[in-house]
Amino acid sequence: MGKLQASGESKTRRAIVQLLKTEGALRAAKIAKRLHLTAMAVRQHLYQLQQQDFVTAEERAVPLGRPAKYWQLTRKADSVFPEAYAELSVSLIDALGKAFGNAGMSRVLDARYRSQLAQYTQRIPSSLPLKEKLKRLAHIRSEEGYMALVKTDTDGAFFLVENHCPICAAANTCQGFCTTELDLFRAVLGPGVAVERVEHIVAGDRRCAYRIQHDRASRCFPPKALGEDAPRPRAP
Repeated sequence: MGKLQASGESKTRRAIVQLLKTEGALRAAKIAKRLHLTAMAVRQHLYQLQQQDFVTAEERAVPLGRPAKYWQLTRKADSVFPEAYAELSVSLIDALGKAFGNAGMSRVLDARYRSQLAQYTQRIPSSLPLKEKLKRLAHIRSEEGYMALVKTDTDGAFFLVENHCPICAAANTCQGFCTTELDLFRAVLGPGVAVERVEHIVAGDRRCAYRIQHDRASRCFPPKALGEDAPRPRAP
């Protein structure tokens, strides 16, 4: 994992970075409890990571006592996780756009979508219940580097959460990658299932998250119908 691959101490720092990647901002005491370490040891590692600009601390008000310090990853920490040939991807996208224009880029994205759809549907039978489909989808996405998991909301809806985007550089260059992935999930999960993206790394969120539920239990509208100022549900 990037510059954190060397010593035994680095294994602990990698574990801290991994935890912050999947859980978001945490206090040192919480990290220590999750990793079975002392809070003092965790703080020492956090200060080292802070010197490397991998983490930053933010003070937040708590009901009693002084503000608590919450630690979270910086954008530099993205380099610790797999990035699928970022520079090459961006260069190829730029070259394709110049050579074939928007129409050519659309054909490339469509070909990628069809290839993924064939692979995913082969591994996710349409006869499976929605929860099992999502488990298999998260497994496939994790194999591809997205660090995906499934959560259940209190109202019975599901969230597909992707804590990392291995094609983030390409997605920032060409938003079509994100559009086709949303279409891919809808196609794989089948008719009668509503899929809405509620968090988006490209938009500045920490992760990508999709709220997923059966249409009969849903009042889920496309993002534009919600209005620009309307709050959107976020994954737990």
